[in-house]
Amino acid sequence: MSKTIVVTGANRGIGLAFVQLYRARGDQVIALCRKTSPELSASGAKVIENIDVTSPDLPAQLSKALAGVSIDVLINNAGILREERLGSINYQTILEQFNVNAVAPLRVTEALLSNLGKGSKVALITSRMGSIADNSSGGYYGYRMSKAALNMAGTSLAKDLKSKGIAVALLHPGYVQTEMVGFGGDISADVAAQRLAARIDGLSIENSGSFWHSNGEILPW
Repeated sequence: MSKTIVVTGANRGIGLAFVQLYRARGDQVIALCRKTSPELSASGAKVIENIDVTSPDLPAQLSKALAGVSIDVLINNAGILREERLGSINYQTILEQFNVNAVAPLRVTEALLSNLGKGSKVALITSRMGSIADNSSGGYYGYRMSKAALNMAGTSLAKDLKSKGIAVALLHPGYVQTEMVGFGGDISADVAAQRLAARIDGLSIENSGSFWHSNGEILPW
């Protein structure tokens, strides 16, 4: 049965790969982005542009654009990576990453609560760099801190949405060949999307709130 999938940050990288994957499955996909790309426009998805996930106007914008739409899977994929090193930390980029990586997914999810129902799923694309136990190399203060904050937000969402029958997954894609990392990853965006979709397929109320690597490994907090 066809499902309705909503993806943020859908114009490139993993977001675009998600769109193409779910469209190939025959699902209806609503792609949210600031500006479309030729690949996204050709995907067959319904593209909604001028979506800034950090905007205070976002809830009203989404409520209007998706009024009456029942969402089966919401994928909060939009994110940014900046690098800070001790001794020359740019605190503005730390705040920027918190806003995009941690606050925005919560804002999007809350704005679309009325579109979610029993059996719906929410996927938060996080990172193992947000794992405190797994931090063996330091650095990347803003990215690590913002993803750790997203992990906490996802854990609270899983608890708060359980009674509504809505499951939440915290998903690490792996080291993916995207523009964010200068295309230096070890798996393609397509492979990452396939693995992540498999984790979403396996998401249920029973395992809601889990922190997964896209390969299926449970990651430490």
